[in-house]
Amino acid sequence: MSIRVLIVDDQEPFREAARMVVEATDGFEVAGEAITGESSVEMARELAPDLILMDVNLPGIDGLEATRQILADHASRIVVLLLSTYEEAEFGPRIAECGAAAFISKSAFGPDRLEAAWTAATV
Repeated sequence: MSIRVLIVDDQEPFREAARMVVEATDGFEVAGEAITGESSVEMARELAPDLILMDVNLPGIDGLEATRQILADHASRIVVLLLSTYEEAEFGPRIAECGAAAFISKSAFGPDRLEAAWTAATV
């Protein structure tokens, strides 16, 4: 059974890159894509993904608030990984505040980081 992933990012080039990473990672599949924080909350309810790749900076509510709302509804079932062009040091404390499992810089995101973050979050 594949790990179903919702990709949330307002930039089409990064959604395409994230889709390629997910599809290149054994055992993972793209369940859907969203471009705003609000739509990610709705899609999380509709699709019930296992994993959400959430950009921090989104139009409307940001990725941190969207993560809070999603985990308030699905805390025991959905893992959220925050992604950003910013470095982890800038978001470290805010990751724990919103309930995300981890932060990955977009420049470091790839199949190995995806698998490692998923494993760390689900063990």
